[in-house]
This record gives sequence, structure tokens and C-alpha cells, in this order.
Amino acid sequence: MKRTTLSLIAGATALAAVTGFAALTAPDGTAAPEAKATTRLPVERAGLVCPVPSTSEVAETLYTSYTPTGTGTGTGTSTGAGSAAGKAEPPTALLRTAAGATPSGGTGKTGKTPKAAKAPATVTAPGKPVTAEADGASVPALTGSATGALAPGWTVQQTTVVPAGGARGLLGLGCGVPDTDFWFPAASTAKDRQDYVHLTNPDDTAAVADIELYGPEGLLKSQFTEGIPVPARSTVPVLLSTLTSEAGRKDVTVHVTTRSGRVGAAVAAADDKLGSDWIAPAADPASSAVLPGIPADATSVRLVAFAPGEEDADLKVQLVTASGTIVPAGADSLHVKSGMTAAADLPDLTRGAVGSLLLTPSDPKKPTPVVAALQVVRGKGANTEIAFIPATAAVSARATVADNRAKGSTLSLTAPGAEARVKVTASAGSAGGTPVSRTVTVKAGTTTVLTDLVPGGLKGSYALTVEPLSGGKVHAARTLALPEDGVPMFTVQTFVDDRGTVEVPSAHQDLGVLD
Repeated sequence: MKRTTLSLIAGATALAAVTGFAALTAPDGTAAPEAKATTRLPVERAGLVCPVPSTSEVAETLYTSYTPTGTGTGTGTSTGAGSAAGKAEPPTALLRTAAGATPSGGTGKTGKTPKAAKAPATVTAPGKPVTAEADGASVPALTGSATGALAPGWTVQQTTVVPAGGARGLLGLGCGVPDTDFWFPAASTAKDRQDYVHLTNPDDTAAVADIELYGPEGLLKSQFTEGIPVPARSTVPVLLSTLTSEAGRKDVTVHVTTRSGRVGAAVAAADDKLGSDWIAPAADPASSAVLPGIPADATSVRLVAFAPGEEDADLKVQLVTASGTIVPAGADSLHVKSGMTAAADLPDLTRGAVGSLLLTPSDPKKPTPVVAALQVVRGKGANTEIAFIPATAAVSARATVADNRAKGSTLSLTAPGAEARVKVTASAGSAGGTPVSRTVTVKAGTTTVLTDLVPGGLKGSYALTVEPLSGGKVHAARTLALPEDGVPMFTVQTFVDDRGTVEVPSAHQDLGVLD
């Protein structure tokens, strides 16, 4: 008998034995159960990165760490692979120093011992924010993770006040989730701007990143932008104007990707005349975009958009106000060429009322993906301040912005399509107070503003959590205003879904894998 025939017989015999064993181990007289739909379960681990907050010696930074209560955030403990024989481990929420790069931009030693935040590592239960202060220019970047009951929805807000100097301003940023792809419209390489992209690696292995810069004529000639190494558990700030020979561009779109590993990314923008703030990543490219929470007293609003695909984008520009959707005078459309950055000034946009910008295809039959952001200025003359509002996706399940104050916090809720109902919760205060919740109905095509939802007996700062209940999509943003010495300092953070749950497929017995 040929060897091939013997092999086939042996294989068939082995397959029959395995199939017979599987059948014998199944319940008698029952068929294998059918697959069930996926279910959503709370995440067991979450990670965040916080960039170097400032290079100013007079900077004052407040970290606020918070996990909302609700689905999946009870009092359970983690039983991950690290636990022995199913032994329960207490939940944790830890932030650690990311070493390896100086706050000023190059790699190497600063000569100073980094001053790390303390309290954010001590969060022990959902529902109450914990704060920590870290002042000066030697504050390092931080990487962190939360486990167990503290993981679903874990949020860390980084708020920095720089009262004087070239980086004067209020800088606010929600510490970001590590990823492999980021878009930053509204950056700049202009002479009066100092924009750094901060790349922070939270993992134990090195990451390699690429940075592309796009101006009004397309991809800028650049150098040192490919294969940028980001060592394990370290941060690398890169000054954008040093990456291209075509410096002096007022409007630039930054695209950060990784070849290997993952990073957290954010752009620190400082204008010599207007102030400074962080540019957070914009929502993924889409044919429509919502940029929520433009302050009522904005004195200047500039829209910056980029079309990453092969087709040009023609966008209809609308402002969503408390009374409805209107078309801004003299700025009703924007043409964005493929692979190029387009910008438009929107004078007298808000006219004394908080609003949100809505971008949609001029021709619904020709949707073209874009990314977008706003540069917003408050104040006049020498007393100005700048902030940035990236396009943001709708809140699908839950989103939180921490570090709100009794005075100066404004929540904007925008329903660009159908009417929507949302639950808004103001948490307990970091130093005391009783949480309160309110159900809010946002009419179709309008923006609703809340300024009075504050915990009872508030002491310290608090977190705001938005949860959709029914109806259409809702986009949200929080404006924090902390005026100082006549300067209307402010920052705007959009609500990004907290990814507190994950889809888990149901397992079942399937002999088909043996075919």
C-alpha cells in the first residue's frame, strides 16, 4: 500500500476519534447550542496618557482623576490573568512618570528631578473625583492604567494655568487613549506660533511614529518626520516648524501615525499674541462634522478643514443655535481640495449666543470625508485668549469631562438631526458635595446650554457625565472659563465616548472547526 494512502487512512481515523470524543462529551440527546448575539460587558482595563503640561516655570497644573458610577462600575474587583487561582485583586487607577525626553523638545536629561502628580494614583472608588497639583516646568508626562471597577469610563483631566509669558493662557486637555492614527487640523508653523506635537508611549516596547504636515498647497516638504522613535514609557515633544523647510504656514493639518506600537498624541499650541492651549485629536474623517461649544462671546472663529481622500469636498457651513440652525452670513460654504488644508474666518459668528458648527456635504449625493477644527479667540487687544475645538463624534453610550468649577463651566449639547434625550450628571465634589442628575431634551437642530448643574454643597471641582437615553445623536462640549488679570482665559473640551464597555461574542460548541 502506498505511503500516501496510509497517511489518508491515519488522518481519517484521527478525525473520527476526535469527532467521536466531542460527541460523547456533549449532553446526551442534545444538539450543539446555537451562537448567541454579542453582549456588551464593562472593560476590565483602561489606559491613558497625559503629555508634559507646560515648559513655563510659573505654570500651575491640576490633575483630576475620575471614574463615573453606573453600568459595570460597582464594587467588584479585578480577576485578571495576574491573579493567582482566581484570587480577587483590588481595582487600581495609577499614573506613572513617562521618562526619556525633556519638556523643551529634545531627548536627554533636564538636570531636574521630575515632579509627578500624587493624588490621581489614589482613586479608590467610582463617583468621586480626586485631584492633585503639580507646578513648574519640570512636571513630566504621565502614563496610566485603571483596572477592575475603576476602569470603565476612567477619565483624567489636565488643566494648566500659565499667568504670564509667551505661553500665557489656560490649557485644558483630557488625557488621551493610546492609538495608531491621529488628525490635528488648526495647527500652525507660523512665525508667531510655537506648536509641539507630543508623542507619549505608555507601553513596555518602543514605538515608531510618522508625522505628515499638510498646508494649503498640499503635503509640505519635510525632514526628520519618518520613523521617529518613541522609547518605551517615554515622551517625545517635536516642534512642528523644525520639520519642514516650508515654515511660516498659518494653517496646517498634522497627521500622526505609527509604524509599530501605539502612542498618545496631542498638539500644544502657543501664540505670541493670542495665548495658548492644547489641540486635541479630531474625530475620524467623515462626510459630516460637528464642532460643539463655541463660546457666546467669541471675538474670532477660524475654521480649518482637510480632505484626506482623492476627491475634493464641498461643505455646507451652518451654525446650530438654541433657536435652530442658521447659515452664517458670508460664510455659508467651504471648498476643500483633496490633500490640502482649507481655512475660513467666520466673523461675528455667535452674535452673543453659544453655538455649534455643523459641516455637511453641499451635495448629499457626493459625500467626501474631511477632518476639521476651530480656532476660537475671546477678548480683544492685549487681553486675548485662544482655544481649539476639534470635530467630535456623537456620544454613543457615555462620556465624561472632569475638572468643572462652581463658576465658569458651560455645558453645550447639540442635536444636529432628530430630537434627543440625555442624562447629565454632576458628580460629587473632589472635597465634598452631593451628586445631582438631570434629564435634558435637546430639540432637533438646536444647541442646549447648561450652566447651573452643580453638585449640592460643592467643595472642590466636579465631573460632568453625559449619557444618551433616546432619540437622535448628541454632541457635547464643556467650556471652562477662569479669567485672570483682565484676560478671559478659557479652554474647551469635547466629550469623547469613554469606551466603558466592549462587545464580547458568546462562545459555543462547533465541530465545524475540525473540517
